[in-house]
Amino acid sequence: MTGENFLREVIMTGKDRSKKLKAVSFVFRLDLVSLFVFALLFLCTMLLVGCNSQKAEVAGTGQVEKTPSEQRKATLLRMLDRKFENPDAHFELGQLYQAERSWLKAEYHYNVALGFDPTHREAQAAMVKLFFDRGDTAKAKTYADIYMNQVVGSASGSFRLGLAFQKQHLDEYAFDCYQQSLQLSPNSAPVHRQLGYYYLSKNDKVRAEEYLKRSFQLDPLQPEVAGELGRLGVEIRIPRKAEKGTKKLEKIAKESRKEEKGK
Repeated sequence: MTGENFLREVIMTGKDRSKKLKAVSFVFRLDLVSLFVFALLFLCTMLLVGCNSQKAEVAGTGQVEKTPSEQRKATLLRMLDRKFENPDAHFELGQLYQAERSWLKAEYHYNVALGFDPTHREAQAAMVKLFFDRGDTAKAKTYADIYMNQVVGSASGSFRLGLAFQKQHLDEYAFDCYQQSLQLSPNSAPVHRQLGYYYLSKNDKVRAEEYLKRSFQLDPLQPEVAGELGRLGVEIRIPRKAEKGTKKLEKIAKESRKEEKGK
């Protein structure tokens, strides 16, 4: 082999080695990238498996998260399993279904409540509101007239129905019931008070003041009425002897206020 050929062979061998080194370096970099990608995929897979495992565990133990409404419905249904003839439970269950716009279920439970307690004023008012909500105005008015006629001769019944209508935001029917009650019991402090509140809600301060003042004259032991009169700019003077109203109506009004505070 001549010197020139030897040099060519050395040069070619060097080039081959350089190419091999570059190839090895490239493969090594690919291996690092592949390793990183594999590790990332493995980590994601483990996270997904862990989440699915937790879900399966929760599903297996029955610990499915429920909304407060669903929890309350479950409680009421258990109550009805123990005692089906519970009008209050049926009424409350009907309210929950009505809020979900499940009209037929709500109507069913209101009817059951009224079947066990025909004087359940809250269920009566809710039934009227149900018909309005689902667009059956004619039926709503018919039922409202029927329920109001049932209490036409009772001051306490009219007052209680008025409170129930007011809770359902059926103010016009509430007003008619209060007027009906006032005709039967003109010296009732609770009825005058509710009429005063009605006019306050309508921003009729003149009539509101009139009824609230009369209520306070009949029963001066009403701090909430005194507060409203004060805000209306009326000077409060506690009379020496208050006129007596209907004690039964006052008891109903107090119970209603307690229910409102409890909600």
